[in-house]
Amino acid sequence: MFNDTNTPEVKAAPVAAETSAPAPAADGERPQRQQRPPFQKGKRKKVCIYCVDKNEKIDYKAALKLKKFTSDRGKILPRRVSGACAMHQRAITTAIKTARHMALLPYTAD
Repeated sequence: MFNDTNTPEVKAAPVAAETSAPAPAADGERPQRQQRPPFQKGKRKKVCIYCVDKNEKIDYKAALKLKKFTSDRGKILPRRVSGACAMHQRAITTAIKTARHMALLPYTAD
């Protein structure tokens, strides 16, 4: 740590290795991009539960059913998470807003 003259030694910072940046291609072409991982085949498409069961109606008074379409903080879940089709997602959103207005569902988390 100290040399013969009692002054602290300063170590040089290690030199970083060269990054492996893609080399520019000849003739002004773009360099190749890295390959993406292959598509996962295990995921299934979500099916709208209201389209499957034609007899089930979306009602603002069914607070327990509507609670499935809200997050733990009380926000309305988007279609990609809930799995509802566009038509039923609009009806679910309207029913949740009506249930909130009637004080059947909370606006925010408890």
